[in-house]
Amino acid sequence: MSTEQQKRPDGRDATTTDKPRVVALPEDENRETLVNYYHQMLLVRRFEEKSDEMYKMARIGGYCHLNLGEEATVVGFCAGLEAKDYLYTNYREHGYALGRGISANAVMAELFGKETGCSYGRGGSMHMFSLEHRLLGGYGIVGGQVPLAIGAAFAVAYRGTDEVVAVQMGDGATNGGPFYESLNLAKIYKLPVIFFVVNNQYGMGLPVEKGSAVAELYRKGCAFDVRGERVDGNDVIAVRDAVRRAAKVAREEHEPYIVEAVSFRHRGHSVIDPDRYRDEELVRRGRALDPVPAFAKRLQDASLIDERGLQALEEQVEQVVNEAVRFAEESPFPPVESLFDHIYASDEHLQESK
Repeated sequence: MSTEQQKRPDGRDATTTDKPRVVALPEDENRETLVNYYHQMLLVRRFEEKSDEMYKMARIGGYCHLNLGEEATVVGFCAGLEAKDYLYTNYREHGYALGRGISANAVMAELFGKETGCSYGRGGSMHMFSLEHRLLGGYGIVGGQVPLAIGAAFAVAYRGTDEVVAVQMGDGATNGGPFYESLNLAKIYKLPVIFFVVNNQYGMGLPVEKGSAVAELYRKGCAFDVRGERVDGNDVIAVRDAVRRAAKVAREEHEPYIVEAVSFRHRGHSVIDPDRYRDEELVRRGRALDPVPAFAKRLQDASLIDERGLQALEEQVEQVVNEAVRFAEESPFPPVESLFDHIYASDEHLQESK
């Protein structure tokens, strides 16, 4: 099947519309799994809201980019991968760190610059890392993570193992040279890599349609004969299934694959961005597609959870997030004498990765 024919497996376009589509949950899905997806989405939402609050209280320094509005995209993406797969992200990465299994405590502590953070307080918001969870870093340079993921995928192919390397990026990264060079190399060397493009419809303040000659970003793989598809980023199940299809191709055929998830960020590009470049009506329509309450309704309509159950999850998540803040507040900053620690991988880490 050609890339042009793969907008969605059901033949529909996945572009965001003014009204959320009412989609019944698959009948063969496990209830616990579906409720857990909602739980994770809610955790990302509340964690990011709290991160915004802490940033404005000067507990978090540097730049800070939130996943608000992209929760279904984040959770679906992580659910589509296996624990052994590797992930590279960009700077909008808190939700992906949580989705890979890093604790809320360790992520919040990293935001606070504390020694107990997942990058020992050295990375902050844009540079989460965990070898244990195979999160190989967030990167602040737009598109900078893509060639690195290609190198990791080459290592996987060279070793003859069956891991997949997934590299997440925003829509703006698809306009840069590193993206195209990476597509070319991935195809030439038959690398097991997934290019996961989160199209939240704005590269900083520029609409996708004005910044890219091809607004359907998955089609950019055509020149390199790289398969791909576009999926509704507000549908956690649709995103998960698309990533699973991509992972199957990458793992079994050692072929690259592009997944474009059309989402909508609820706030500005970063915490300090007032978001004045977007029309108020556009933002209102985008927020009306909020994936978190939409998925809660799907669960209720399927009689998989009731209001009491939703409230219990809300209370549980609130407790986790508040505990993360307490943990971060009480954790120590890295000592001055450790300034040059963790700059290069230690021999111990190199041995663990073999």
